[in-house]
Amino acid sequence: MEDLARHSGATVRTIRGYQDRGLLPRPERRGRANVYRDTHLSRLRQIAGLLDRGYTLASIKELLEAWDAGRGLGGVLGLVAEVERPWSDEEAARVTRAELNEKFGGTRDDAAVEDAVELGVLVRLPETPDEFLVPSPQELAVAAELHAAGVPLLAISGHLRELRAQVEHIAGRFLDFTTEYVFQQYLDHPPTDAEATEAASLVRRLRPLAQQTVDAELARAMRALATRYLRHHLGEAAISAPASTAPATTAPDPGPVPDPADAAEPVPLPAATVRAVRELVGAEHIAAFIAAAAEREVRARTMDALAARR
Repeated sequence: MEDLARHSGATVRTIRGYQDRGLLPRPERRGRANVYRDTHLSRLRQIAGLLDRGYTLASIKELLEAWDAGRGLGGVLGLVAEVERPWSDEEAARVTRAELNEKFGGTRDDAAVEDAVELGVLVRLPETPDEFLVPSPQELAVAAELHAAGVPLLAISGHLRELRAQVEHIAGRFLDFTTEYVFQQYLDHPPTDAEATEAASLVRRLRPLAQQTVDAELARAMRALATRYLRHHLGEAAISAPASTAPATTAPDPGPVPDPADAAEPVPLPAATVRAVRELVGAEHIAAFIAAAAEREVRARTMDALAARR
């Protein structure tokens, strides 16, 4: 047993525990000696690999019993490997602390970094303390853009926590849905090698569907909600800027008498909206910008209505 422990990396106590649970065959008895073979070493490596994949000892026992009954583990391990593959083509990157500071305004913010590490947006590298692994460079880039637009870092991490909980709920519902209608036939009994291979093929086919569905629904929801937000805010504060912010000009030539239908009508707007538009286009263009935005939305809705009738 000591030899087996040395070759496998497991402790003698662990090996005895596996034997007691029926995970490891008993050794061959030769006189007063217990003889372990390569099959025992292979079995220990199989157990270690399954534990690393997150299997419990009880489920490992079922899999190993299936193996011993001749059903094979190759297909099951292939299915596990397919599920554990990255669900995105994005590749991890590295970033130094100096690069992080530069991305986020050039100042050092230890609290924000600790928050990002806790969320897994950054992963510490023990061998290089001043460098981090970035599992999703896209996610870090989004945070940098939001921060540059004026969103505080702690607000971004709080939003990510909320978003992550909602996305995990969506992922769970998608898994429940596909399990009920697609994968249950493979999971209500120990699958054969062929069944596990077929299930792995289905995972490859269905893998992109969750993201595609969420992308399409997010685009639809953002358009609908952004339109609703704009309409809500445009109806609550004056279109014109406060008199104190408007530049002094001489009275223009009144010109032809306007059509009453084209006369300006005061509409209240939130002060925050007016400030944002003023910063974007300047005080002299506030009314024109908001009028153009509203007109574009009216035209878009008219086109949508015409298309719906067709």
